[in-house]
Amino acid sequence: MWGRKNTYGIGVKMIFYSICILWTLVTLIPYLIAVITSLKPVEDVTKFSIDFSKLTFDSYRYITHEFPFLRWLFNSFVVAVAVTTGNILFNSMAAYALARLDFPFKKVVFYVIIGTMMIPGQVLLIPIYLILNRLGWIDSYKGLIIPWLVSAFYIFFMRQYFLTIPKDLEEAALIDGLSRFGIFFKIFLPLSLPALATQAIFIFVGNWNSFMWPSIIASSEDLYTLPVGLNSFYGQYYQFWNQVLAGAILLSLPTIIVFVLFQKYFVKGIVTSGLKE
Repeated sequence: MWGRKNTYGIGVKMIFYSICILWTLVTLIPYLIAVITSLKPVEDVTKFSIDFSKLTFDSYRYITHEFPFLRWLFNSFVVAVAVTTGNILFNSMAAYALARLDFPFKKVVFYVIIGTMMIPGQVLLIPIYLILNRLGWIDSYKGLIIPWLVSAFYIFFMRQYFLTIPKDLEEAALIDGLSRFGIFFKIFLPLSLPALATQAIFIFVGNWNSFMWPSIIASSEDLYTLPVGLNSFYGQYYQFWNQVLAGAILLSLPTIIVFVLFQKYFVKGIVTSGLKE
């Protein structure tokens, strides 16, 4: 009887793993097609067959030499890293205050923050633009970065994670004379690496791929981020699909690298971030 159950369990696992592998291959097919098409010469782009002797990196050389691609790459990197760093710091500090400190109207503040999550982001674009226009931050790094340094969702996310950390650690640190800032930076942040990595991945990828706000705030080509620059490139050279896909591949590489580097913490953060009240 035990042998039958064991065989049945192994069979179910094999089916599950086979489905996962098959689904992985299916999801990779479009990416592989994009990579191969980006290496084809323009006259072979629409052909289904692949002539490996004709594959070339000319499309990548063209877009990196004929357009300010490296400048767009630098802008995307600066904006994504700055916004990610600011969110990790400010969201975590706000979350720590809501999870561990006692102050007047604490619950009201928390519910107001939660309430802002119900406002569509598109509704805020015009008010934010008008404010930045009065400040003179249009077409600047400040306009691209500062409005997005805090996220209500990730304040909530980090608060829920901080609630899972035992209070005994905090009380012991207070007895030893550690300040609130010391507790936050030396105890809570190191213990929250999985949640921080999860937050960092989502925020970095979201800002790296962001198109709407940079296209609104950046009017000069030197301030374009990669998605905005590639969109203008696509509009002018849409018939050269090998070059368009080469740009798309280069755009996606940093997000893939970030996910691979933080995958372990990302999975752990998703699993362990309980919604404790």
